[in-house]
Amino acid sequence: MLRLPDEFRDLFKRPFGILFKTIDEVIPHLSGRAVYTVGDVVTDTLLSRGIYPDIAIIDGYTMRSPFLKTPLYAGARTIKVANPAGMITNELILGLDDAVSDTPALVFVEGEEDLAVIPLVLAAEDGAVILYGQPNEGVVLRLVDDEARMEARKLLTFFIDSNATFK
Repeated sequence: MLRLPDEFRDLFKRPFGILFKTIDEVIPHLSGRAVYTVGDVVTDTLLSRGIYPDIAIIDGYTMRSPFLKTPLYAGARTIKVANPAGMITNELILGLDDAVSDTPALVFVEGEEDLAVIPLVLAAEDGAVILYGQPNEGVVLRLVDDEARMEARKLLTFFIDSNATFK
C-alpha cells in the first residue's frame, strides 16, 4: 500500500496530461484508441454521448459529494476494490491490472479513485488514453507511453511505500 503524505498533496492537483475545457474537445482524440476513464462525471459524460470506455473507474462521488447519477455500464464486468483517500492499495493495483487484461470493465472503488490514474498508466498498454476530471477546470487526457510511465513512477516517489506491487 502507498500513502501520499499531506505535504505532497498539492503536487497532485496539477494536470497529469493535457487539460481540455470540455469533453467535446477530447472526443476527436479518442478514435482508434483504448479509452480509460477515472471518475464518475467523466465516465457518465462519455456514456451519455454513446462512447463506452474500455475501463471505467468510479467511486460514486464527485468532489467528495455523492454523485447521484453513478454510471451504470451495462455489458462491462464489475471489479470492486477498496482504496482509502490518499492511498494506492495493492487491491486497486491488482484490480486495474485485471481490468486492463480483460475489457470492458467497470472498477468500482470503495473509498476514493482520485489517484488511480498513476497505477493505471503503469498497467495500460501503449497508445491508450486515460481521461479524468480536473475540478473546476475541465478534462485531462493522458496518452500512455514511456514518458507517461516515467512521470507516473516519479510521482510514486512522493508516496510512503508499504509493500506495493507494480508490474
